[in-house]
Amino acid sequence: MREFGYQRADDVSGAVALLAADPDARFLGGGTNLVDLMKTGVERPARLVDVRELPLDAVEETSDGGLRIGATVTNSDLAAHPEVRRRYPALTQAVLAGASGQLRNMATVGGNLLQRTRCGYFTDLSKPCNKRVPGSGCSAITGEHHNHAVLGASDHCVAVHPSDMGVALAAFDAVVGFETPDGPGELPLADFYLPVGDTPHRETALPAGALITGVTLPPAPVAARSRYRKVRERASYAFAIGSVAAALDVEDGVVREARLAFGAVASRPWRARAAEAVLTGAPADGDTFAAAADAELAAARPLPDNGYKVTLMRNLAVAVLTELAEETAR
Repeated sequence: MREFGYQRADDVSGAVALLAADPDARFLGGGTNLVDLMKTGVERPARLVDVRELPLDAVEETSDGGLRIGATVTNSDLAAHPEVRRRYPALTQAVLAGASGQLRNMATVGGNLLQRTRCGYFTDLSKPCNKRVPGSGCSAITGEHHNHAVLGASDHCVAVHPSDMGVALAAFDAVVGFETPDGPGELPLADFYLPVGDTPHRETALPAGALITGVTLPPAPVAARSRYRKVRERASYAFAIGSVAAALDVEDGVVREARLAFGAVASRPWRARAAEAVLTGAPADGDTFAAAADAELAAARPLPDNGYKVTLMRNLAVAVLTELAEETAR
């Protein structure tokens, strides 16, 4: 590991100023991803600006009835918060589906949004990777890619985003707040992650040097009837090979509102808007749910070894939507 400097920030503006003064610095939250990447040499910051003690560790109600989650709230505290559990149960389920208890105690909301892909070629410095070294090539396309993207990928990168939390946040229209040397800003999560295109190394639309300060969840009554389901290759903690966050509001057998997002299928949490369009106003039955999943997955472009994800995601979406519809009907 490269030697690096360390400095703890006392306030948000001070943290932003410290990073602005050193272009090779990185913010340090829980460090559960960044420090691992430093050990392998993928990340080589000259300085870490520790933001864990900043006053960004609260979950608060907003004036319109939503929730604002501070960037340094740990995953464990987020999952256990009573208002998150009551209003956005899929978010609690998604957080608890990720990592181990020890990691959740360290990991933070801001860091979770910025965690890097778990593509093996990204962390293998002996192999080309456009995300790590722009223009070097993508080893996964012709190599090991059975866990890689089937939606929104490009000829330059087929890596997937690893966040479980992000999938639920995408379904609930979360907005990311940040601070820069020029002042505060916001980005809807739908615009937060950039399309892969030919620049997979540019992962987010955050301005250079910006510090994530929190995430706002707008009020969404439908979210109270929501679920997160994750499929992984082992029962203990592992990253998803497919996941679904769904919320459903059904009245007299008809879907009034639906939220659906997919995980582990693209370089970002994938909001399934084509599926939502099919669901809204349609009978809440298996045929509708299958048609909705098919509409979303029509854009899938699998590689030779990850075509199973299309069937997996179809079955997963239908199963979760069916369970929610049955619970609503009771």
